[in-house]
Amino acid sequence: MRSLDIAATGMLAQQLNVEVISNNIANVNTTAYQRRRAEFQDLLYQSDRRVGSTSTSDGTIVPSGVQVGLGVRTAAVYRITEQGNLASTENTFDLAVQGEGYFQIDLPDGSTAYSRAGSFQLSPDGEIVTADGFTVQPGITIPSDAIDVTINESGEVLVTIDGQISPTNVGQLELATFSNPGGLEAIGDTMFIETPASGAATTGAPGTPGFGTVLQGFLETSNVNIVAEITNLITAQRAYELNSRVIQASDEMMSTMTNLR
Repeated sequence: MRSLDIAATGMLAQQLNVEVISNNIANVNTTAYQRRRAEFQDLLYQSDRRVGSTSTSDGTIVPSGVQVGLGVRTAAVYRITEQGNLASTENTFDLAVQGEGYFQIDLPDGSTAYSRAGSFQLSPDGEIVTADGFTVQPGITIPSDAIDVTINESGEVLVTIDGQISPTNVGQLELATFSNPGGLEAIGDTMFIETPASGAATTGAPGTPGFGTVLQGFLETSNVNIVAEITNLITAQRAYELNSRVIQASDEMMSTMTNLR
């Protein structure tokens, strides 16, 4: 009975759906987390009577035929790149990107990761780093005698040194954009790496055409809509239950056949 296998694929699909939804809910308070959505496709169809075949020697065309579906499969788990809300923190090194773009992070292996989570800090040497101590490109160091740090919308880092009137520019942050940001590969810690699907990174100064601006003292929140996720969770749970009932019904039908005398 094909219904057993078909319902089994449905249960596996809804199990994955619940896993994706649970990950979204778990990261509802993760800075700059971008929610995921599972996408499904129907499987191949088995034709008992092919559509468009002839039914008589006179060339009569079968209008619809008989096709039986074989279930469902996971096509992709999309990442929704919609920007989250901006929360004020009043922390000097908390930065949010308003618009397109990712901060560039130097990884220990020499490669570059990309992130929208701008909760940065200073290393013992005064360099702007992530919470894990990874350098934020292009490697800007704040002087130890600086009494004030301002990062404007263009990503320029301006420091005021004790005894000086005018602030000093010690560097400028750059952002990276991609033709297909959904093609970036997540590596955890709210960071991504470039893939053939995302295309090569295009870098530029914040505020220039195609790039967002930098807001100091703000963090981008998760774009998870908790009400929508709970609704999706209920829907997935009910779909899982319905598929399990199909398996139960198929089992009862098989039991009826084996009990025939």
